[in-house]
Amino acid sequence: MAAELAQAEVCGAAAPKTMTVWRAVLSWLGFVFQFLVQMVRFAPPITQVLSFVGFRLPLVSSSSSSTSAVPESSPSFKPLPVVELPHRDSTASRSENLSGNEDDRTTDKLTVVLDLDETLVCAYETCTLPPIVHFQATEAGLKWFELECISSEKDYDGKPKVNHVTVFERPGLREFLNKISQFADLVLFTAGLEGYARPLVDRIDIENRFGLRLYRPSTISTEYREHVKDLSCLVTDLSRTVIVDNNPFSFLMQPLNGIPCIPFSAGQPYDEQLLEVLLPLLKHLSLQKDVRPILYETFHMPEWFQKHGIPASKQNL
Repeated sequence: MAAELAQAEVCGAAAPKTMTVWRAVLSWLGFVFQFLVQMVRFAPPITQVLSFVGFRLPLVSSSSSSTSAVPESSPSFKPLPVVELPHRDSTASRSENLSGNEDDRTTDKLTVVLDLDETLVCAYETCTLPPIVHFQATEAGLKWFELECISSEKDYDGKPKVNHVTVFERPGLREFLNKISQFADLVLFTAGLEGYARPLVDRIDIENRFGLRLYRPSTISTEYREHVKDLSCLVTDLSRTVIVDNNPFSFLMQPLNGIPCIPFSAGQPYDEQLLEVLLPLLKHLSLQKDVRPILYETFHMPEWFQKHGIPASKQNL
């Protein structure tokens, strides 16, 4: 009898301990569950994670990129076409030539306005360029050069400050300028200051293929953006004028004439935008009497600007 009472006391003492252990386990599981819920709620989107680890989503990708997830009604512009450009029937072309009914399609050369920074080149102040970036870019084959540029700032003794700049050329730059100059008049239009841009362009345009160079003073300010490039300062008839710029807001005054391109940096040594994407498109546009219908169907830039808060009434459509 005494043994049974002793066993009962032991079991009675163990029961509270067992309950305490289970409560601790359940409390721990509840904490883990709440932690997981908070992680799901506040986890950054995948684009932010990719950006953090060094991957940047391009402004515009080539046509090889998938766009199936983007609805047809989306106001964002479409990728640049690479190979799927309509070909004119050779028989029809010969008939037009014989009949003289081309409506003066190619009497005027196409005018191609090119941005400079992040479109044709990328430049870094030499003292701030990490050596590893320079090493990797040059090892991958990027052409580069160093430049002394006169700054608008004054040195301590009152003389203009000289900045040392390292410039990387976008792959295929020289060949690109050579080929498009055969069927188009080239204009350089940059928001950069002349003290920086002029010596840079002298280095990449030794053959003087740019018939005109425009710098920051030629840009205008609007209520939406500064340094906007108004193409009406070049010609009144913009039917055969296009502007290529990595910043779409640069051509918000003439959205139907703009071609947005992927920004170029030293981390893109195998970029193919100039020769594989832009060159075929510009060749195709050079055959058109009016480039604007094709550019609208390709990019839908007026809707893109409206999505970004710029009404159609402020665009020269």
